Amino acid sequence: MDDDRSLVEAVLARRPRAFETFVARHQRLVWHLVYRMVHHEQDTEELAQDVFMRAYRYLPSFRFESALSTWLGQIAFSVAGRHLQKKRIPTVDMHDEHGADRLADIAADDFDLEHAVIAFELGGQVHRAMERLAPLQRTLVSLYYLEELSIGEIAAMAGIPEGTAKSYLFRARAQLRQHLQPEAEDAA
Repeated sequence: MDDDRSLVEAVLARRPRAFETFVARHQRLVWHLVYRMVHHEQDTEELAQDVFMRAYRYLPSFRFESALSTWLGQIAFSVAGRHLQKKRIPTVDMHDEHGADRLADIAADDFDLEHAVIAFELGGQVHRAMERLAPLQRTLVSLYYLEELSIGEIAAMAGIPEGTAKSYLFRARAQLRQHLQPEAEDAA
């Protein structure tokens, strides 16, 4: 946090290369968040630039009440969310094709997603299954498992309650299991 504080102070003081360092330090997270939401490289590039321009503009108001990465994540979620709204793309799939009762059954079964990926080399299948998730759910799964962020950090970035983040993550995992289980069984 002290490192973030000194970087923010350097950017605000307009020290040479400070903003470049700021972007370099956080570009992976911003790119990851935006891309997982919008799923289009050119749009991601433009929106990531917009995120950093907004961050620069509002950096004087940043008060270190949260981690700098969380604050940037909030901006990224906001920018990507507005982009999806303009394109009328829903960010959350609230309905499973098999109904809410099936979600509980899928999540409760003993299918081990991590073991399936390793045992059956389902990297490509996992990627395709992730693509089938709604943008917000896909992003939450990615942040939780690939970026290893906590539910609290993810919820703060997305601007949603922790319980909602957990619920979306639960539903996303259930949908992934639903998509991957038949492929794993076929490979056995």
